[in-house]
Amino acid sequence: MPDGTQQACRWERFRELMPVTRKWAYFDNAAVGPLPTPTRDAVLRWADEGWQDGDTLWPQWAAGIEQTRRTAAAMIAGSTEEIALIPNTTTGIGLVAEGYPWCEGDNIVTLANEFPSNLYPWMNLASRGVETRLVPVDGVSPDLNRVLETCDELTRIIAISWVGYANGYRIDVGEVVKAAHERGILVLLDAIQGLGVFPLNVQDTNIDFLAADGHKWMLGPEGAGILYVRRDHLQTLRPLNVGWNSVVHKYDYSRIELNLRDTAARYEGGSQNMVGLLGLGASLNLLSACGVGPNESAVGDRVLEISDFACQRLREVGAKVSGDRSAVHRSGIVAFDMPRQDLVALRQRCLENGVVLSHRADRLRISPHAYCNEDDVERLITNLL
Repeated sequence: MPDGTQQACRWERFRELMPVTRKWAYFDNAAVGPLPTPTRDAVLRWADEGWQDGDTLWPQWAAGIEQTRRTAAAMIAGSTEEIALIPNTTTGIGLVAEGYPWCEGDNIVTLANEFPSNLYPWMNLASRGVETRLVPVDGVSPDLNRVLETCDELTRIIAISWVGYANGYRIDVGEVVKAAHERGILVLLDAIQGLGVFPLNVQDTNIDFLAADGHKWMLGPEGAGILYVRRDHLQTLRPLNVGWNSVVHKYDYSRIELNLRDTAARYEGGSQNMVGLLGLGASLNLLSACGVGPNESAVGDRVLEISDFACQRLREVGAKVSGDRSAVHRSGIVAFDMPRQDLVALRQRCLENGVVLSHRADRLRISPHAYCNEDDVERLITNLL
């Protein structure tokens, strides 16, 4: 069977596992992704087991969570010891922001158009004498030189999104990290708009910290995500929210010794969102089977293919597509304007006719996943006219 036919069959099988497509042309994965059937099954199975058997299956659930950790680590070429399972991206960024050993006068550099979760945790450090320097972004593309010029000898961290939430610009992670490390600066990557779709190898790129919730492109439940902490930095960050799950002897509750685990799990504190993390594990297993890995991603290729097609059709009907759609920097997020139309009303009309998209930064935004197809795009176009 030709490669093209094989790929078409792959995406059709993926689509069959996304029941949302039976009702909706769903272009809102950059907001909240729908649950695949295996994820729903995992959530319902946990609910039934908890309903019928109480905590007698707790060891089985805990083993499932550790499998989620292993799958997440493999997806980015990290080790399980470097992965903490967390509620959301904000928590992960906060653990780094509050755990780093700051000195008064230090600063952190980030972009002015970052999502609030990658701004407020840093701005909250002002009471500790830490300055947050915001680099303006003119147009769509952030200027790396401008970012570096904003740094000085007291810059400790550059915090930046892999993919811009509003315009879809995807940075070259390796380039940013290399430039930062040459200046002795660490990098935190907000990866929520790319992880689960595009390949990322934390060993090759030398990322220091990474945080991402699983409810967008990873197609997991809300409230379950990952934090990557390079092993070299495990002793750098002061553990916060320390609890029974933070120590080596975590199941020996009568042994009170603050002997922290030598892994990123030390940051997890207490009881975890078991149902969410089991669901996330099911979603990651599906994406891995579809071809998401640290060095290449069939899912990412398909996302770019369908988003490129959407850009083409949008331009053909007079939409003004913004953003950088070059090979290196494009992503699954497409922002556009429909001249002389009320975008809020237009989005509402789309919703009423089964097309889901967002309104961000005075533009409409679509974010198709690999389960979307050309028919979905045509449905979108029909409702924009």
